[in-house]
Amino acid sequence: MTDIFGTDRLRSAVLAAWTASPARFREDANAEEDFALGGYRDRLIVELAQNAADAALRAGVPGRLRLSLREGVLSAANTGAPVDAAGIEGLSTLRVSGKRDESGMAGRFGVGFAAVVSVTDEPVIGSLGSGVVRWSRDQTTALVAAEPALARELTDRDRHVPLLRLPFPAGPVEVPGGFDTLVRLPLRDRAAEDAVRRMLEETGPALLLGLPALESIEIDVDGEVRTVLPDGWKVVSASGRFAPEQVAELFADRPTEERARPHWLVRWAVPVGGSADGTSGGALGGPRDGSPGGPDGGEPRPLPARVPPVVHAPTPSDEPLDLPALLIASFPMATDRRHVAMGPLTDFLVERAAEAYLELLGGLPRTPKLLDLVPGLMGKGELDAHVRRAILRRLPDTPLLPALSPPADAGGPPTGAGDPPAAGADLVVAGRQASVVAAPAELLEKIAGMVPGLLPAGWPSRHPAVNALGVKRVELADVVDMLSGDAVKDRDPAWWRSLYEVLPADDPEALGALPVPLADGRLVRGPRGTLLLSDGSTLDPAVLAPLGLRVVHPDAAHRLLLRLGAGEATPRTVLEDPLTRAAVAQSLDSPEAEPVAQAVLALVEAAGLTTGEAPWLSELALRGADGELYPAGELLLADGSLAGLLDQETHFGTAAPELVERYGPRVLAAAGVLDGFAVVNDADVMIDPDECDHDLDREDEWLEAVLDLLPEMDVPPVAREFSAIRDLEYVADWPSALALLSRPPLRSVLHPLRVLVAGEVVEVPSYTAWWLSTHPVLGGRRPTELRLPAGDPLLFGLYGDAPSGIDEAALAMIGVRSTLPDLLASHGGPDELLELLADPSIEVDRAQLRALWVALAAVAPARVAPPRAVRAVLDGQIVVADAEDGHLLSGGAEGEAGEPVVVEAPDLLPLVAGRPLILAPFDLAEALSELLDLPLAGEEAAGEVTSTGTVREVLPAVRSLLPGAPATYVEHDKLLVDGVPAAWRFFEGTVHAAGVEGLARGLAWASGQWGDRLAAAALLRDPAAVPLLLAESDLDSWTASTG
Repeated sequence: MTDIFGTDRLRSAVLAAWTASPARFREDANAEEDFALGGYRDRLIVELAQNAADAALRAGVPGRLRLSLREGVLSAANTGAPVDAAGIEGLSTLRVSGKRDESGMAGRFGVGFAAVVSVTDEPVIGSLGSGVVRWSRDQTTALVAAEPALARELTDRDRHVPLLRLPFPAGPVEVPGGFDTLVRLPLRDRAAEDAVRRMLEETGPALLLGLPALESIEIDVDGEVRTVLPDGWKVVSASGRFAPEQVAELFADRPTEERARPHWLVRWAVPVGGSADGTSGGALGGPRDGSPGGPDGGEPRPLPARVPPVVHAPTPSDEPLDLPALLIASFPMATDRRHVAMGPLTDFLVERAAEAYLELLGGLPRTPKLLDLVPGLMGKGELDAHVRRAILRRLPDTPLLPALSPPADAGGPPTGAGDPPAAGADLVVAGRQASVVAAPAELLEKIAGMVPGLLPAGWPSRHPAVNALGVKRVELADVVDMLSGDAVKDRDPAWWRSLYEVLPADDPEALGALPVPLADGRLVRGPRGTLLLSDGSTLDPAVLAPLGLRVVHPDAAHRLLLRLGAGEATPRTVLEDPLTRAAVAQSLDSPEAEPVAQAVLALVEAAGLTTGEAPWLSELALRGADGELYPAGELLLADGSLAGLLDQETHFGTAAPELVERYGPRVLAAAGVLDGFAVVNDADVMIDPDECDHDLDREDEWLEAVLDLLPEMDVPPVAREFSAIRDLEYVADWPSALALLSRPPLRSVLHPLRVLVAGEVVEVPSYTAWWLSTHPVLGGRRPTELRLPAGDPLLFGLYGDAPSGIDEAALAMIGVRSTLPDLLASHGGPDELLELLADPSIEVDRAQLRALWVALAAVAPARVAPPRAVRAVLDGQIVVADAEDGHLLSGGAEGEAGEPVVVEAPDLLPLVAGRPLILAPFDLAEALSELLDLPLAGEEAAGEVTSTGTVREVLPAVRSLLPGAPATYVEHDKLLVDGVPAAWRFFEGTVHAAGVEGLARGLAWASGQWGDRLAAAALLRDPAAVPLLLAESDLDSWTASTG
């Protein structure tokens, strides 16, 4: 075979150098191993493609590369210039490239072919019309072993030699048709084959984009063929040549051979249109400029999975670049060809890359997908961060975005960086000039003239890129604020309705200040408080005009306003509107009192209001029969039930006849004109003078009376429901008034008021019942001075009889007395009874008095104030005596009778004779003494027996009648107690008696059978009557036990 490339000379020179300096051998072996196993270990396909691109460029032909993996052999066939002697020498020499004088070559370092060492020991390269060269690890080892000076190095390196330093001539190779050069790589082992398969699988269009001289790569793996094409990419490139002064500045830290190549290139590529994986099963071909196309108009798409997120310089490096586009640039690389070398040259290229990136963005369709190409701030490496910052510095001021309106700082539409490839808005603005509103297209069209630089619909306001571009995010509330002044002054109501139609209803807070045109021509802020006339409404805005209502113009009416707080303009809602209430409250002083009255009465009539349903209407100014204006609550219906009850000298007027004729009594009564008594209704009323004020007569006195009935509390009690009759102080005809009040529905105001006290409900007198009870409304007397005609007989004489013909239950509710227990249970009832008993003008018989004392004894003393005078018995007569000194106020001679006492035992009566006595069952004496604050008789008299007598036995017959009687007693001829003659005395457990009557009483009292004293006396007088008396006693006992 012919050695046309002079490989023998190359081998001899290298062997001589190694022999002369074994260290040189070791250096070459280490360097090749570093490249093959380090920086170039997985760049085999990239280096083969790079060589193919350079060959095509030298020949000036379209570059094509076919990569075939079959039966453990990788073959790479390419078009272009054939391999020559300089090329072979470059492939066999470390870091010496044969392309240093050729512009546009991808190979610049002379070490790329070392990538084959990672997978093969027998690489072969040959071209049509030229020679074939091979390298062989076995042959190289044999030659090295033959040199004694290198033998030890070979042994030390475990017979590892630099494969590519010694080329050998080879026999011809079969170059596939249509190609010019073939590289054949028999793969070392299964691991090498697996690595090659993986690299072939990862080969994608990014490789072609970095090698523009290469049009396609055909990949054949065991008969399965795919073609990699640069189709479906938008590409922007920028390049230039450095001036000498730039070379001196930017290449100061770069190797000499790099300074000899003063060219720069940056290229950005992004997938557009349809599939951008750059693979095909058909023929080669496709657009060379990567112009956009496809069904969705050339919009940018994410990078394909086969495109690694790294810088291509021009082939893939290990320098991370996590941008959504592919960057290919002539960055200076470190010696491992894996990372970009930072420095002035890199800084220069970063700036050029940023400029080209903005050009790329400007050439894409101006759709929201453009935002996906805006880089974030955080990069994955130093270079990535530099590129991002350079791009982001320029972005806000670069016109890239479509706009529906010109920017605020421009007199006319701005011009963009270039014509967009797809149809869009005519205006193009920079990010700083743009505004984005999250709203549908219909709304944006409405507000475009108000928002400078407004982006079209579909541009997401929350996309992170919006901030990076400097776009002003305009919230819906801000848009609402813009709807003012000249922007809307000429808009008719129909325009506003069309605006409401397109406004989003899901953000009521943002629309709170939305302008609303009114029927009276005003434009107000905020739907809340406005009224919307429903379809078919009978309300006439002209009639309602005097009320100052905010009625929405019918042409602007839209359901959105209801959702935002507008009220539906029904007669009731219009009546309840605060402006209607204000007009009513001010109507008496208003120059438009009549129109206001007409509007309100029309609403009352239309709403079907009933009397008392809207009590605030009582302030409405209406015309009286005398021509004067009155509040409705101070006008009477001439034929109403109240008109004839009131004093003629009151301030009330009579409704004008024309009002009654026009609206009728029902409507006027509903508006507050008085047909019957006016009822005040309230809820959750605090029973407190500072909180409870309904402008009722003597309301403060009622509150004080109620609070006196309740225990003291830290917080005021609360009445859940409160009802009261007003204007009672003006009534003249009380019989008729009470007849009305005692019948439903007014009767309910007489019922006790239920008050919540410490979590419990307590009943107290209602205001109306209290007021009536404290005024002379029953025949000139207060109800509390009267009793029911069929009331308790024990109250006879103490109270007058109430008039007949009035419901007794109603009379009882206003204070008319019914029974003694009810009287004593009422607040102040016991004091009232004692006060009546102390009244000398009132007559009470003895039986009635005893019954009243019995009832009073059950009253708790804490409820009663000691009386100033008491009704008592003196010498058998009923008298009224002063409680302190016994001065007689009635029923006896003038003078002092001594302090009244309560008698607790019958044998004390002679000792307190001449003093007013409180006589009641002896077992109640102590209770009455405490209640009346009067002494007991035993506390006033010592009761000592001062005479002597004889002890006698009690007859057995007497003891059979009185089993508890003592066995003996002391008989006195004349019994003296405290020096006073007495018939008997039970003293210190002994009965003292003078005579039969005294003995009978003493024994009955001592035995606890006081009721049998008369029977005992009869027995003592006639002992023979014992059987009869015992028989009668048995009968009495039987009757008592069964009764």
